[in-house]
Amino acid sequence: MTIWRPHSHIRAVALGLHWRGGRLLAAEVRDDAGRIKGVRPLGGEIEFGESWQAALVREFSEELGIDVAITSEPRMMENIFVHEGSTGHEVMFIAEIAFPDGAFAGQDRIDFREDNGEEIVARWFDLADLDVAGGPHLYPTGLKDVLLGRKNRS
Repeated sequence: MTIWRPHSHIRAVALGLHWRGGRLLAAEVRDDAGRIKGVRPLGGEIEFGESWQAALVREFSEELGIDVAITSEPRMMENIFVHEGSTGHEVMFIAEIAFPDGAFAGQDRIDFREDNGEEIVARWFDLADLDVAGGPHLYPTGLKDVLLGRKNRS
């Protein structure tokens, strides 16, 4: 298992919101002991000189081997968080995306690897099951409220 820590600088990130039957595709986020502590929509870091749109399309191509279509304007969020005692800071472009017809049809989960070799599991989650007692958190914190059209309470 790979031990992950946040970068020590502000990162610009693009995340894609893919829905299936009202459920959001998100990757498992694990603690150092391997327990699922939350989930996060797929995407990744924007490279220098790259637009958020190009980064989002590239990330899905690299991770899942598919070409996605961006179907909305981005939501912007700032994400300052702590993971295993280390602080991270991200500025995020979060947009709705569409998969090609038939992509991952009939699959309840998608397994892929990050650039560093870390094995990732993504599943479709009902928002009602996230950010509740006994359920995993949706990261970034506050995204569930944004998706439900509520003001961020934090």
